[in-house]
Amino acid sequence: MLVLALALALGVTLGLLTNVSVPVAALTYLGVAVLAAIDACLGGVKASLEETFDDKIFISGFLTNTLMAAFIVFVGDRIGVRELYLAAVVAFGLRVFENLGTVRRLLFSRWGWE
Repeated sequence: MLVLALALALGVTLGLLTNVSVPVAALTYLGVAVLAAIDACLGGVKASLEETFDDKIFISGFLTNTLMAAFIVFVGDRIGVRELYLAAVVAFGLRVFENLGTVRRLLFSRWGWE
């Protein structure tokens, strides 16, 4: 768990210190992919707290969620329905808040704050 926190801190620090610009055409892809990655990470934290974490499932879920989110945006662009990305935003957004609520309840239970 400490390794994850350190990796997150390092990633955020590098992101803030570097000046990387993203092309306008890729912003929707990046936004949805980041949301899918956040969902996968919170799912990993939840599984870790439930003591059911499996690194193979985490990595495959992380990659699958991120690629599927980007694919949904790609298909929407190609068929002329640019708003199709909203389906991924809603789905992953709901899962993020659901996982966050579960993590919070598990932590409260573990710390005796019920």
